[in-house]
Amino acid sequence: MTIRWLTPEEQRAWRAYVAASLLLEDAIDRQLQHEAGMPHLYYSILAHLSEVPERQLRMTDLAEKLKITRSRLTYAVTRLEKDGLVRRENCRWDRRGSIAVLTDEGMAVLERTAPGHVETVRASLFDRLTPEQVGQLEEICTHIAQGLQGDDGGGGPEGVPWRRRSSPSCS
Repeated sequence: MTIRWLTPEEQRAWRAYVAASLLLEDAIDRQLQHEAGMPHLYYSILAHLSEVPERQLRMTDLAEKLKITRSRLTYAVTRLEKDGLVRRENCRWDRRGSIAVLTDEGMAVLERTAPGHVETVRASLFDRLTPEQVGQLEEICTHIAQGLQGDDGGGGPEGVPWRRRSSPSCS
């Protein structure tokens, strides 16, 4: 087997991507912990639920939108339930499934936290890019995500996080 080592240009690009993504996630997490006492994932759950009709979504669909395993989502939603920000309901059309619902309290936390979150994202990312670079960033990230999800015809979606079975759970 021949190893396809990264070229010097690819190595620099890879290391720049890793550094930027880790630093960006850290900046966002610090802001959300400070303002809302929650990590980025929990905020993302609230945000996704706020954008759908009736502020509710089947857990499996929410895991797919967040690009995480169902077991990780179950853990996060359980924590958000304890804080009164989300509640779980049985799925009326599928007895095996459950639905995550954003509560009024969860919506209030999201509305309080969103301005600081948006400012952090803007200052950490978009204020550093030209409009052309923003378009390029979207194009590059979309292309990578499609390839990893199998949306580009290059592979199956069996390996995507929301389809993995790490442990039995209702979703």
